[in-house]
Amino acid sequence: MPTTLTGRRTAAAVITAALLLPLAACGSGDDSEKDATGKPAPSGARLTVLAAASLTDVFKTAGAAYEKEHPGTKVTFSFAGSQELAAQVKQGAPADALVTADTKTMDGLKSDTATSTVIAKNRLVIATREGNPEKIAGLKDLTDPGLKVVLAAPEVPVGRYSKQVLDAQKLDVKPVSQEPNVRAVLSKVELGEADAGIVYRTDAATATDKVDAVDIPDAQNAVASYPAATLRQSKNTEAATAFVKWLSTPQAQKILRSAGFQQP
Repeated sequence: MPTTLTGRRTAAAVITAALLLPLAACGSGDDSEKDATGKPAPSGARLTVLAAASLTDVFKTAGAAYEKEHPGTKVTFSFAGSQELAAQVKQGAPADALVTADTKTMDGLKSDTATSTVIAKNRLVIATREGNPEKIAGLKDLTDPGLKVVLAAPEVPVGRYSKQVLDAQKLDVKPVSQEPNVRAVLSKVELGEADAGIVYRTDAATATDKVDAVDIPDAQNAVASYPAATLRQSKNTEAATAFVKWLSTPQAQKILRSAGFQQP
């Protein structure tokens, strides 16, 4: 009789252990779904990210990659000039994160954002019509009164950078128009409404079949920094923070570099 009781206890122990194994497996599986902080990545979040217009193409790619890595999370972008994005934040537009094309704009929103992190850098080029029919070779050529040159408005980061490099060379360029963001400048050149415009290198790279890019030497150029931050008004703070941190991971940086952005 004692032998039979011992056998029953042993069998019960084996069955209990077998039942616990799947639960242990489930617990270890959770560790594989982690964000850049090492914590379990939030799932099922709906994020709205306000981003500089020059990030339009690369962020669409990055967003798709992020959603693939975080099933159930949906990232929606709203692209505009950084100054427009800042106005939206001040007006309380529903959003979770912000990425601008300059630190000045981000610094002006310190009361509305968490600590920002620069995720990429960029440089300027001169965009010309395809084939560069006006034979533009550098910044000095933009002073030709016979040229139709378009620039971004001075309150726009790329417009501020453009003014900075032109002023440094003591060049007086009279634009035929001043646009609200870099993509509007590029569009004017693409459509033939302007002979040339100053844009980011990455924007010119998105339209190689319609425009040519004339390099500006580093000594005459400006470096644009792209800071990213979570918005304090976000209703998805944990998920927004995870996305902002992800932008500095090797996966995200590879996507940014492939689009021509420089490392922060």
